[in-house]
Amino acid sequence: MRALREGRDVVVHAPTGAGKTYIAELVMQELRGQTVFTVPTRALANDKLAEWRARGWEVGIATGDLAERLDAPVIVATLETQKPKLLRGEGPRLLVVDEYQMIADSVRGTNYELALALAPAETQLLLLSGSVANPRDVVEWLRRIGRDAVLISHDERPVPLEEVDLENLSNRGGATRAQGWWARLVVNALHAQLSPVLMFAPRRKAAEEFAREIATALPSDGPLVLTREQEQLAGPALARLLRLRAAFHHSGLSYAQRAGLIEPLAKNGQLRVVVATMGLAAGINFSMRSVLIAGTSYMVGNFEHQVQPDELLQMFGRAGRRGLDEVGYALVTDKTPRLHDGRARHLRRSTKLDWPISIAVMRAAAERGEPPFAAAIALNRRLFSAQEIPLGIEHSLHTGPMPCGLSIDMERARFFRRGIIEMLNSRGEWEPKPDAVASRALGDCLIRQDERWQPALSISKTLHSIGSGSLCKIAAGREREYGRELVLGTRRGEDLLTLTPQLRRTFKKPGVNAAEFHSDVLPRLPEITGGQLVDLEMRGPQLIARVHFKTHPVNAWVDAAGAALIDPPERRDIPKPCRDCVENPWCGTVAIVGTAAFDWRRLGLISENGLPTRRGILFSFFQHGEGLAIAAALEDERYPIHDLVFDLANLRAGPRFAEDDSRYGGHLGALCQRAFERADLPGYLEMGVPPEYGAGAAEVVRAIIEHGTPRHKLLTDSLRSGDIERGVIEWRSLLRHIASAPDYDWDRWRELKASAARFIDATSSPTLGSLPPLTASQQRRDR
Repeated sequence: MRALREGRDVVVHAPTGAGKTYIAELVMQELRGQTVFTVPTRALANDKLAEWRARGWEVGIATGDLAERLDAPVIVATLETQKPKLLRGEGPRLLVVDEYQMIADSVRGTNYELALALAPAETQLLLLSGSVANPRDVVEWLRRIGRDAVLISHDERPVPLEEVDLENLSNRGGATRAQGWWARLVVNALHAQLSPVLMFAPRRKAAEEFAREIATALPSDGPLVLTREQEQLAGPALARLLRLRAAFHHSGLSYAQRAGLIEPLAKNGQLRVVVATMGLAAGINFSMRSVLIAGTSYMVGNFEHQVQPDELLQMFGRAGRRGLDEVGYALVTDKTPRLHDGRARHLRRSTKLDWPISIAVMRAAAERGEPPFAAAIALNRRLFSAQEIPLGIEHSLHTGPMPCGLSIDMERARFFRRGIIEMLNSRGEWEPKPDAVASRALGDCLIRQDERWQPALSISKTLHSIGSGSLCKIAAGREREYGRELVLGTRRGEDLLTLTPQLRRTFKKPGVNAAEFHSDVLPRLPEITGGQLVDLEMRGPQLIARVHFKTHPVNAWVDAAGAALIDPPERRDIPKPCRDCVENPWCGTVAIVGTAAFDWRRLGLISENGLPTRRGILFSFFQHGEGLAIAAALEDERYPIHDLVFDLANLRAGPRFAEDDSRYGGHLGALCQRAFERADLPGYLEMGVPPEYGAGAAEVVRAIIEHGTPRHKLLTDSLRSGDIERGVIEWRSLLRHIASAPDYDWDRWRELKASAARFIDATSSPTLGSLPPLTASQQRRDR
């Protein structure tokens, strides 16, 4: 407290359960000025909101989809909601960052890192975690960027942990009839006075199966009595388990089921066993006497994730209830992780940069008349990294402007190495070859013959692959021109022409009379010959047609003088601006690697000198790849804003809504894949769409919001009520983000903002105020 009173930043290192939040509460009550208390998940924010308001505190909340009482002395929030304010140089009196080890998170880490890097000097920082092995490095980082930080470390747990080998416990009571190995072990633990037990399972299905198997073997004495409202909220399957004092806990459950039933019942000691999924471990806000981790991996989207040592530390940290248990227990077998497998993470940042913030900083610098790339470099140097992560503009900034006019390192090198293809023009000079061919009439084209350019039709080889019939001269002398002649048929009598085999197949008859020849055959000669008729000539009994090809369209290269050239001679050379440049040795030898700045150019986010484009400016309003998708959709004038508003639901849906269909489908997904050419850019694009994109959510959200479809009618075996609820919440969160995003002078952007605001007002998000209260008997902690 003394360090905080002195205005210093404080990094607290203490194990889970050591009262880090209690420390923060003391600070918030003592220090004057607004405090923002940030937590990793929306569920934890709601829980803190309810707890502090129950004490009579004046508290607001900011979690993306919820924004209430933002002028309150204390705001409980997810950190991402604070990043825009910090970018503007605005901050609270005190910013408390719980679980700051999130800096190393592969998805959200850049948000945490930049929030700390951008916090204004007058905002004090209080960082809390028990899962960081190198907190001193964090202190040194804060000092490096000009902050006065100190480390407060406390390594003793208030409730010590011990291991219990479940396989050494004897079978007792219901364990003999338990169906399943895990159920038998857990029931034995209950009989050994190790309950309540929090068990972590790798998947939803496993969590539900384990909970059912364990509940079946539990004694039926002292069933939990549920109110009618609680039974309706739980549903038949979960209510049956709750009566036996067991439950499963995963993201497929609704917020009301988790926060209104399972979590408060567990906190009040009413449940013997809770089986939770590992993927939801960060959002669990209750402890139990014992913890069992039944696996070493879990699914994240479509990918299997190996449990990390610091995640094990967090899960084992849920063992032991402060003030209730003298000892907490880690239940283990030879197949499960052990206590010593849980270790604090050595914190290091990933090599990923926050592109939207970098581009926003570049735009702000440009508006001040400062070099955009220099501002991005300055921001990069404030990041938590022992080694600077190159943006790909450092060398160009060092050299200054060069004749090529390019300011991005890899763009310079690629420009030099790719070189240019030159063609010999109609004046006999070399000039850059155009990017594309043009369609021209053959009679207007030139072809290279005998070291000089000549009219294309004055060379017989020009017609080798054009038209049909024999080559002939249409004109001779200096105006020589080649064409073709074609035998049409043989005269039989005065009024009958026997057609050649080719024309018989075309007209499906052996011959024609004079009238038929003029009405049927002559009009189709251009189609048949590929040229235009010059004249008809009788040679003995045969009728000959001569045709020219002056108007026949061909592909040609148009030079600077406007001459159309067929197959001009080519050569490869270095670009003209590079021919006398002192940077040629560097551009010719530097390793060509991917860089952030080059990717920004490739995606159309910045110009060659670093000025953000319209697409880049809109992208900078968002996080991760969402802004890319929204900007691309707005650029398509044919995309109705009303449809786009619902399609936004796909941007954070993940794979679950798509089920057996492609997760990259839908209008927005197809548009992104075209616009970004199926690019893979870690953290921003995957197959051309944002990584969390998932088709199918838009249709579900539209059915609920626009058509009033009851949610239970949209459920499937894999799509649960919690998934649909999360889909709607994430959609609302994105709408709120758009509605509160900066203005930009573009009609379609303003139309999207207005439409997003209307839908926010027309929908609501679940809150703790709508949950059924526990009964008096359910609140007694006497079990």
